[in-house]
Amino acid sequence: MVDYKKVLKNQNLRFKILNMLSWVPDRMMVKWQYRIKTGRKLDLKNPKRYTEKLQWYKLYYRKPVMHQCVDKYEVRKFVKSKGLENILNELYGVYNNPEDIDFEKLPKKFVIKTTSGTGGQNVLLCNNKDNLNTKETINKLRYWLKLNPKKSFGREWAYEGTKNRIIVERLLEGNEDNLSGINDYKFFCYSGKVKYIVLDGDRFVEHKRSFYDRNWNYIDIKTDCNKLSNDIKKPKQLNQLIATAEKLSEDFPYVRVDLYCIKNKIYFGEMTFYPWTGYVQFDPDEFDYVLGKDFELRMTNEKE
Repeated sequence: MVDYKKVLKNQNLRFKILNMLSWVPDRMMVKWQYRIKTGRKLDLKNPKRYTEKLQWYKLYYRKPVMHQCVDKYEVRKFVKSKGLENILNELYGVYNNPEDIDFEKLPKKFVIKTTSGTGGQNVLLCNNKDNLNTKETINKLRYWLKLNPKKSFGREWAYEGTKNRIIVERLLEGNEDNLSGINDYKFFCYSGKVKYIVLDGDRFVEHKRSFYDRNWNYIDIKTDCNKLSNDIKKPKQLNQLIATAEKLSEDFPYVRVDLYCIKNKIYFGEMTFYPWTGYVQFDPDEFDYVLGKDFELRMTNEKE
């Protein structure tokens, strides 16, 4: 396995190289990237691993509504169509150009995101508008908008063709100072059934992650993050969180649904069809097969 980030330390340079390689066929590029990032040969004929099945998913499962679901603005319509408008965060605005944002009219606290997710999710948290340098913020947003490539860097089909815009939403807060962020519940859904849950915490201090089954039994798994404590209490709203994730995921063979639960209220985060671009390394490695077991691969129905 090659640690490409050490070879090419500059992220902008890595993005430019990937953009120049947009002519490479998806199947070939996915095989290259999988080999470089995992050190393994990709088996697309008989995939068993979760990470292998995600690569197959990129190449062969192409349902048009997936474009809507990965767009952080358009997905709001999908959530509403499922009768779950009540879990949407408050939206302050959506913009094509950062210069159009009227910072004077925004509240003291807010969050700014790009809608496409291309190049990693770009998020800016503002805890106090009085301390915000608007000129620097606009320049940063201009750069984020330019990251929309000819092809998704990871050849993630659902993101291709999406329009990169800016959305501004209410800042969700768990702790009073919001320094450590809020707990992010990520539900691994297979054909509308939650099988596993990942809890991400301390996102903006020291990112930590722990794995659970749907009954909140801790699973001792390590990835690229430190592990959270193994004695975190089961959320009181777990059944409601699971029901919400299953409603949102019922149309797809696999999707990860991210939700927050703050002061007993559920908020929608995002839907992700290719978590970690399918290149995550699990310790123990056997968990890659465990996650892949319930992942049913099927071609997209023409009617879909």
